[in-house]
Amino acid sequence: MNLINKPLAFILRFFADLFGGSFAASILLFTVVINVVLIPLSIKSQKSAVGQTRIKPKLDELKKKYGDDRQKLATAQQKLYQDEGISMSGGCLPTIIRIVLMMWIYSLILSPLTYMANADNVKVKNVSKTFSTAMTSLKKSDEDQYDKIKEKLSWDEKRSANSELALIHLIDYDIHHPEDKIFEEVLSKKQYKKVKNDIVYLERTHKDSGINYNLFKNEKLDLTLTPGFSINIFGDFKLIWLIPISAFLAQMLTSVVSMLINKKNNPDAPTMAGMLLTMPLISLFIGFSLPGGVGFYWICSSLVGGLIQSCMQLFYGPHQMLARERRKDLLERYNFEKKQYDKFNSSAEE
Repeated sequence: MNLINKPLAFILRFFADLFGGSFAASILLFTVVINVVLIPLSIKSQKSAVGQTRIKPKLDELKKKYGDDRQKLATAQQKLYQDEGISMSGGCLPTIIRIVLMMWIYSLILSPLTYMANADNVKVKNVSKTFSTAMTSLKKSDEDQYDKIKEKLSWDEKRSANSELALIHLIDYDIHHPEDKIFEEVLSKKQYKKVKNDIVYLERTHKDSGINYNLFKNEKLDLTLTPGFSINIFGDFKLIWLIPISAFLAQMLTSVVSMLINKKNNPDAPTMAGMLLTMPLISLFIGFSLPGGVGFYWICSSLVGGLIQSCMQLFYGPHQMLARERRKDLLERYNFEKKQYDKFNSSAEE
């Protein structure tokens, strides 16, 4: 994991430094770069789709020829793919790479202290685990005090224990509220003594990193917070809720645009309206259940990835690429026949 995360984190940190330490700007620019780098793979996937469309009549003939003999059919199909120069897994590779890359990016965004601020991961885990354990104990011993601190910190025990973004929020609170030292308030004397040096180290490391985790410099939309949905929409509304709502709208927009382009390219294709809400609802769930930094990445990924994929469908869609291939074949055939005609005329004149 570190073999990939370290260089990716270096790029994220570089982008953050370009924009005055903005965590949000680094995520946006990083998303743009990643999607641009993956364009060749997307083109390869489109070419694979074109190849599948082009040889479909031949595949249908093989199915008729071999009927239920699956072994002979598979062998014949494999030979056909080899003869036509088409990879049977060509369309899957870009998707697999995107999924693996997305997992790495998630781990980066959830662990900026380790990867972007270069903090000691052992100290990070030590403080995070100790605070989480103390909060669990406090919930059992003094529920009123627990609820008070939970409200003050927007603490979500289910999702905050292993998130460095949640720890950054605690550190920021401790730094900006010197009269209300949250670690000393929550931890027992024994626990605090055990992790005091680690807390001081992390506060210094976080300050030195110069990374700003607010979406806007002068606005309190903190990407370290987890929105956490509440049924009391108006009473419990928080500014951070704009992240999952925007993630839903961004994915809905890209889904609708993608469906319209597919319909334009292939009028006979099924509308698949039921699938239209699937990805937007996943985005909404992710936005409410994970820290705002992850939700913001999901927004950027939906908009940037959706824009690039839409352009790909418009200019490199299967039907457009197939038409270009057919034009190329016809031009080659025309040139060949013209040469034969010119050769014949030259022989006749002699």
